[in-house]
Amino acid sequence: METAKSSLTILFEDPFWIGLFERWQNNRYEACKVTFGSEPRDQEIFQFLLERWSSLRFSPSIETTAEIVRDINPKRLQREIHRQLRPGTVGTKAQQALKLQQEQRQLDKKTAFRHRTQEEQEERFRMARQKKKEKHRGH
Repeated sequence: METAKSSLTILFEDPFWIGLFERWQNNRYEACKVTFGSEPRDQEIFQFLLERWSSLRFSPSIETTAEIVRDINPKRLQREIHRQLRPGTVGTKAQQALKLQQEQRQLDKKTAFRHRTQEEQEERFRMARQKKKEKHRGH
């Protein structure tokens, strides 16, 4: 049976408001961080989800264990809600997933930069060789 679950946590990281999108799908966990700027209203968040959900860049997935779904005592649920509303409640899985995504982006940038510099060096070498040939043509 395929299960899917998503959550969004809005946090204030000075000086911007950020959204932490998390999704679990078939015992796989992924996270994505989005910077909103000023405090987003509910309507803006809903509009953002409708327009940009498919274009969000989630981190590489991490294997998780299956959660057991059970009824929760209402008082315990209320305490859990208050705990999540306290500032600085980024889950460790989210931090790991975002760190993995950041490292992946850095690796992509590094390889792209390496390819670009190598192409520039080859172009310079080709131009120097061509210039050298043109100098010796008249002699």
